[in-house]
Amino acid sequence: MKVAICGIVGSGKSSLLPCILGEIPKRGGTVRVSGSKAYVPQTAWILSGNIRDNILFGNPYDKEKYETIIQACVLTKDLDLFANGDLTEIGEWGINMSGGQKQRIQIARSMYEDSDIYLFDDPFSAVDAPTGSHIFKVCLVFPKKIKTMLNSCTVNSML
Repeated sequence: MKVAICGIVGSGKSSLLPCILGEIPKRGGTVRVSGSKAYVPQTAWILSGNIRDNILFGNPYDKEKYETIIQACVLTKDLDLFANGDLTEIGEWGINMSGGQKQRIQIARSMYEDSDIYLFDDPFSAVDAPTGSHIFKVCLVFPKKIKTMLNSCTVNSML
């Protein structure tokens, strides 16, 4: 199941996802979510370390799966530019990356997780339109990958 929550800025889209995760208290009602969850917030969160570790996030390295996700998230050309490829240090002590690069790393991290539910909070806001469109299409048709996806987006990003 794939669901898009669309609305104008300030309409509560970004608050809904943390509510689903139990990070924001609700005023009433019940939220039931079963299965593992991967969350991609609007603002990319990056660990100090190398790019590969940021994507693996403690999971074992599977070369074929990893390469497929790198390609799906349009990171191959970026990694080719770095002297140490995906072993390049990023974060507080590493190189600076653009918002779009950080966001694509964060999306790759979520895809590597093999979760049951994917929660994306306007994940393409920091990514150019063609790249965002490519990632969105590839993520939707990723073989048996996404069982449930909830994506929040502004009305403009849908146009």
